[in-house]
Amino acid sequence: MSELAAGSAARPGISAARRAVLERRVRWIVAATITYNVIEAVVAITAGRIASSSALVAFGLDSMVEVLSAAAVAWQFSGPDPHARERVTLRLIAVSFIGLAIFVSADAVRTLLGAEEADHSGVGIALAAVSLAVMPFLSWFERRTGRELGSASAVADSKQTLLCTYLSAVLLVGLLLNSTLGWAWADPLAALVIAGVAAREGIDAWRGKHCCPPPPGAEHALETACSSGCDCC
Repeated sequence: MSELAAGSAARPGISAARRAVLERRVRWIVAATITYNVIEAVVAITAGRIASSSALVAFGLDSMVEVLSAAAVAWQFSGPDPHARERVTLRLIAVSFIGLAIFVSADAVRTLLGAEEADHSGVGIALAAVSLAVMPFLSWFERRTGRELGSASAVADSKQTLLCTYLSAVLLVGLLLNSTLGWAWADPLAALVIAGVAAREGIDAWRGKHCCPPPPGAEHALETACSSGCDCC
């Protein structure tokens, strides 16, 4: 059984009532994540265009990818059997990550090679600080729920939210260096860091690294799955 196939069934031993509660919780978390990220994307991309900031635009695009990822999870859990849609959801998450990495890398390299330098952006600094405070909680809550439920896609989506936390920190540092020290190269460099992390997460999702425990009757495979570094263990 492949790792992705292993992730297509709920965690053994969980009751139907508890599963219903967890699936409902995932839907609420996803709704909150989508709402916040839509606002974040609009603010970041607008501020990024005004300040000619590759890092801010990249951050906004990452927010859009998170919206797509969360929407894929919402679609998965809107059906009568969410785990039957696990494979497709993971693929959508992976493709969105990789697409983001390609676009952001191209834009950052263009900036490093002599395109317009980024200006100071107070709005961008404030946005990065707020995201740095909000995203860790959303990620932890979804990851915890996904692990208990045995949902690889929920865990993968929580890692996207956690990625936003890291990227918020990278963005904040890049914007502050540019604003306080005039290091214009810090902005596109921050964008490249964002792209690199996104590419890695996309590859992990495509390969099924976010695998979860096997279905009832195949519990003997759980120890092997956990030893391979699966996120649900």
